[in-house]
Order: sequence, then C-alpha cells, then structure tokens
Amino acid sequence: MDTLETRELRYFVAVAEELHFGRAAERLGMAQPPLSRAIQQLERRLGVCLLKRNRRGVCLTGAGEVLLHEGRAALDAATAAARRTRRAAGADRPGGPRNRLVLAVKAGASHELLHKLLDAYAAEPDAAEIEVLPSGTCEQEGMLRDGRADVALMHAPFNSLAGFDSEELMTEGQIAILPAGHPLAARKTLSLADISDIPDLPLARWSRHGTFPPGPGPEIHDQTQLAQLIALGRTVAVFPDSARAWLWAEHTAVPLTDAPPVVTHIAWPAHSRSLALAGLIRTATRL
Repeated sequence: MDTLETRELRYFVAVAEELHFGRAAERLGMAQPPLSRAIQQLERRLGVCLLKRNRRGVCLTGAGEVLLHEGRAALDAATAAARRTRRAAGADRPGGPRNRLVLAVKAGASHELLHKLLDAYAAEPDAAEIEVLPSGTCEQEGMLRDGRADVALMHAPFNSLAGFDSEELMTEGQIAILPAGHPLAARKTLSLADISDIPDLPLARWSRHGTFPPGPGPEIHDQTQLAQLIALGRTVAVFPDSARAWLWAEHTAVPLTDAPPVVTHIAWPAHSRSLALAGLIRTATRL
C-alpha cells in the first residue's frame, strides 16, 4: 500500500500530537470510536504498529515517529498547494489582483533592506503586488511550508533554510536594546555575558516553534509589546543591527561584541515555478 489519504494523515497527526484519543477526537470534531477504528485500519493497511496503547494513553513507535514527521510535511504540502492555487487565481481575496506574492518577514527585522526591495521591485515592468506578512521569531519557515507565504526574509542562525532555495542578501552584527536610562545603556559596547544576568533586567523570551525558552524574562508575543516593556525598564532584547529603525526614544542600542553575525536570506520553496517570484528574487540579488 503506497498511497495515503489526507484524511488518514490528519487523523493520525492529531492522535500523535495529542497522545490521547479523546483529546484528538475533540480537536478533530468527531467521536472517539470512529477515530480509533480509522487508526487501526491505517495500521492494518500499512502493516505496521504506529502507536503503543496502555491505560495511561498512547505513545509513538519508531514507525509512528516517521509517519508523524512525514505526515506533517505532506499535510503542509497539500495545504500549500490549495492556498497558492487560490492565490494565483485571486480566489483567496475576491476583487484583489491575481498576480500577487505574499512575503513573510520577521517583524522589526531588515527594515531598510525590505524598503529597498519593495521599492526596487515595484519599479520592475509587470511586477506583482507584494503583500508583506509580519511574523514572529522562526514563523517564516512554517508560513512557507504551508502556503501562507510564497517567499520570506529569513535570518541565519535563527531560521532553518532546510528544504528551501535561498540567496544571501546581507550580513550584520547584533545589538542589545535596553531602556535608555539603564546604566548599561551608557556603554559603547557590551558582551552577551553582560546582558545575560542583569538582576533588574531579564532577557525577553520569544516563542520558537510554539514554545518559550526557560528564564525569568517576560514572554513576548509581538514587537509592540516588547518595545513597551523595554521602555518601561522591564526587559532587554537582542536583535540584528537593522532593528535600530524601529527603536523608540526610550530605547538605546548597544553593539554586542561577541554575538554571532546575522545573515539575511531571501528564501522560497524549492519546487516553485512562479515567474513573479523569479522576478522578485532577481531584484533582491541586485540590491
């Protein structure tokens, strides 16, 4: 049996992520007995055991781990195909242009580069409309994989470029963004050690792939929240140097001497055949 239905994959991924048939059924909006039967049928068809069941719940077998990884990718690909097809026909936004690209960017990053790219591309003949879609830390990858975006500005070493085609656009250093009145804000440079354990100014914590790293700093959900907390003297953050473009008067940026450089790439799905996207990439590489 070499084919799987998207319905089967959706059922299995829900159970594998919840590790509980009841919660998975609730998430899928269905009763538990038919979900259990569907998973059992899938195991019979594949000829493998995907889940180990016991009184406390379920856990994945080695084969189940493989199908979870592959199933997520397959579901993302199916969703991306539908979204990009609708976008190509203008069906996702009635009355909007058919020739449109969605560009995912990390909010507050590469501000000047983004301005230059949008202006240069708009001057090209037959340029598509560019919809800029701001995202949180590391969200650009998921947006490319599931079709919410056609192209993204991504930042190594924070973003993974695995599975994408990309072109390097810019390399820059990193800065610490502190409240303007803090004693460290008067320094010309700082090290990562200098800002890692400030008693009254914990490092801000961004969600990465749905989870927040441990630490005493506030959980950050968007750039406006972060900017306000820094201004109020509640946190400090580390950003690429280009983030200076959005700083408030209550902020001070201090270069970090030992932070790794940040490399900005423009990235897109490796299988893309979009002429509009090819034109945007050509423009980006000429900046």
